[in-house]
Amino acid sequence: MNKGLSVNGFTSTFYIDFYKMAASLQRIGTVICRTFPVILQRNLQRQRIRDWKITLSAAPVLRVNFCTSSSSSSAESTDSAETLSRYADRPWEYLESEEYIERYGSKPVWSNYRRNHKGGVPPQKTRKTCIRGDKICANACPICRDPNVIIHYKNVNLLQQFISPQTGMVYDPTRTGVCMKQQKLLNKAIDTARDHGLLSVQLPHVDYSKEDYSNTHGAVAPTPAPFSFSSGELWYSWYGSIKPDERELARVKRIYKDYLKPDV
Repeated sequence: MNKGLSVNGFTSTFYIDFYKMAASLQRIGTVICRTFPVILQRNLQRQRIRDWKITLSAAPVLRVNFCTSSSSSSAESTDSAETLSRYADRPWEYLESEEYIERYGSKPVWSNYRRNHKGGVPPQKTRKTCIRGDKICANACPICRDPNVIIHYKNVNLLQQFISPQTGMVYDPTRTGVCMKQQKLLNKAIDTARDHGLLSVQLPHVDYSKEDYSNTHGAVAPTPAPFSFSSGELWYSWYGSIKPDERELARVKRIYKDYLKPDV
């Protein structure tokens, strides 16, 4: 009896430990299944940014080398390199291309953008920047998410999308969703375009009141010529008729008696 009980007790203990180990392995598998897609997505985003930077920096070299090859993959790489280089040199051509019309249509680049946030109240400020080195946020701003949208003072069609046609004021970044880094570049490009006459400037209208602002009327008189100091006359003739209060004069002399010259 004792042996049987000991064997049964050992068996039950073994099954309990086995079930605990299986439960812990199941939890570990669940955590791995949840975290692995996120890590994979981040690595893919980093790799895409690296490939885009390498392609953009090496676009002229790739164009020369790929022109001699006849493979279809080389032709596609050449087209992408030429497209990136062409838009980098002339960014205003992207807004007239079929790619832009297919993606945005006739709407501004920020019309369909919504920033992800926790809770029902959106943040009062946009993020400082969307791209830091090789890292890019999950929901980038309308300008950072599209590498072909380049801010330039000659890209007038893009700048006009961020200016109110009624008031001529630049839209607040909380409305467009643009990060603060791109908003500073937008403000600088808009000011430069206005200085070059590419964008109109709306000045407030001031009605002419027909008032005389010159110094020829009677309220404005020229300063009289100074008298000679040797003559003993005062600068203004009315200054000699003013008589100070004796009590106030005595009080001032008593306060500053150590600093006054003695009467001769």
